[in-house]
Amino acid sequence: MNPYRDRPQGAFARPDGLTLFRLWAPRPAEIRLLLEGREAIEMEPVGAGFWELTLEAPPGTRYRYVVDGDPIPDPASRWQPEDAHGWSAVVSPEFSWSDGSWKGVRTEDVILYELHVGTFTTEGTFEAIIPRLAELRELGITMIELMPVAEFPGHRNWGYDGVLPYAAESSYGGPDGLRSLVDAAHREGLGVCLDVVYNHLGPEGNYLEKLGPYFTDAYRTPWGSAINFDGPESDQVREFFIANALMWIEQYHIDALRLDAVHAIHDESAYPFLREIAERVRDAADGAGRRIQLFPESDLNDPRLVRPVDAGGYGHDAHWNDDFHHALHALLTGEKSGYYEDFGSIGDLARVLDEGYAFARRYSPHRKRRHGDSGADLDGSALIVAAQNHDQVGNRLMGERLTTLVGFEALKLAAGAVILSPFIPLLFMGEEWGEPAPFLYFVSHRDPGLIEAVREGRRKEFAAFQWNEEPPDPQSEATFERSRPDSSLASGGSHRVLRELYRTLLALRREVPALGTGAAGARRSVVFEKERSLVTFRRSGSSEALVAMNFSSNRASLQLDGDPKGWHLRIDTAESRWLGPGSPAAALEARPSSLAVSLAPFTFATWVRELND
Repeated sequence: MNPYRDRPQGAFARPDGLTLFRLWAPRPAEIRLLLEGREAIEMEPVGAGFWELTLEAPPGTRYRYVVDGDPIPDPASRWQPEDAHGWSAVVSPEFSWSDGSWKGVRTEDVILYELHVGTFTTEGTFEAIIPRLAELRELGITMIELMPVAEFPGHRNWGYDGVLPYAAESSYGGPDGLRSLVDAAHREGLGVCLDVVYNHLGPEGNYLEKLGPYFTDAYRTPWGSAINFDGPESDQVREFFIANALMWIEQYHIDALRLDAVHAIHDESAYPFLREIAERVRDAADGAGRRIQLFPESDLNDPRLVRPVDAGGYGHDAHWNDDFHHALHALLTGEKSGYYEDFGSIGDLARVLDEGYAFARRYSPHRKRRHGDSGADLDGSALIVAAQNHDQVGNRLMGERLTTLVGFEALKLAAGAVILSPFIPLLFMGEEWGEPAPFLYFVSHRDPGLIEAVREGRRKEFAAFQWNEEPPDPQSEATFERSRPDSSLASGGSHRVLRELYRTLLALRREVPALGTGAAGARRSVVFEKERSLVTFRRSGSSEALVAMNFSSNRASLQLDGDPKGWHLRIDTAESRWLGPGSPAAALEARPSSLAVSLAPFTFATWVRELND
């Protein structure tokens, strides 16, 4: 029995104008509630480390807790009207939702579009995104993914320095702004995935250590103290984060949660946090009558994350697949530093396409040990792939997107590789029109010592990549402003053509069953290492596809075994409509019991057929 499960923390407004304030704080000797403009009132200890007080405090009332004499915001605050350091505010649970018929997005239909709220529009707010939703739906997106929105210090941050995980960032528009965005997305037929951070809290404005054993010295993370998920008094710590996940689902109608860097969630218990949160979210989905997904980010190549509980897994829906990105990026750019030293062959990408991972119990030169486990039994819908995302762009020294690293033909090849992969595709904001602006790392901390530590940390992080330039200053507002994509580019020139290619590829994926998320064992790749080319056969029912990619600057002529009958060319990025060389275009020549495929340099072509033709 969990004594904490039905006792969520925070300020809970009631219809009669009274509000219940509840806080778990086993360490302090005294807790007082301070309402703005009033005298502080002692809270009552009610057992198990909880403090409670119910009094008149309608929505909008500002408050703080005074902990052994020090005023702090509510760690479960739903709204910080000024900043992470300021007053908390009572939030009304009422909102005029219009999405009563919304049932969510099937996992196999998910097409993710990752965006940063603060830079995606000029206004940098939740509501400013709403006018852009129709164009995303028209592109073929089915779910937007918001980088973390939990309240962080200052007004510029990627979101991974959040310190008040229950509060929607005030500079983005706060709780009602987020609810308005989700409601509008559902009206547009789009789901909303929210990135949440349960592996650490930010370094500025984190008051949890004052209250209870939220952190542990048993483990460390790259970002500081690990959260206590398996030590003494960890039950309530786990409940704090599980209740947070349920809040986003129940009170904000969020459709999916992306769990940041779960490899940094340390839990050696027999019933680990990652399994418990999945089971609780499933219960919430059943109660809400709609689909809810969990998308953990992990670099461990561990299929247990997405295997069912009865098969020894944790029961999540799909996890981020770094191997796909690294294999594709190394082929496109030729980079070999840092973790890219493990990649660079056509075979690496083929193993990902066929078996889920490039590294499954294989030796990793970068890690200097064997890495990963086999994912050959996983359906394609269990893995999420990208050519670009906030990590792989923003964690480069100069935040370069692929647009500035490779030519236009390679950009088109990357689009085809991701969108027509057998996995869930993720696009990063502006990718679809070849946005040239960087996406840089930015913060707006107050503490000069912390600011300098962040600067030095960025320098050290890039050492493994042998990037010797000085990184842009994360604290500078100019760094933030440089990271805004310019959507006006999408209407002209090669940017318009690239966006149309993305739209066409996403439509083709929907139209051809064999080009959707494939079942395990329903895909087979043929490697042409010398030609730096790859051909993958995909099948779903009677639908079959042949996907061919040439990563070479030379034309590729490829001989294949297989039935030559009935193939129809559906797309070739060498065609002049895609600003390709036009001629010679891709060709598939049928020979007795074999095929000959010809591809222009750095191009992508797809043929499909119905097996009952």
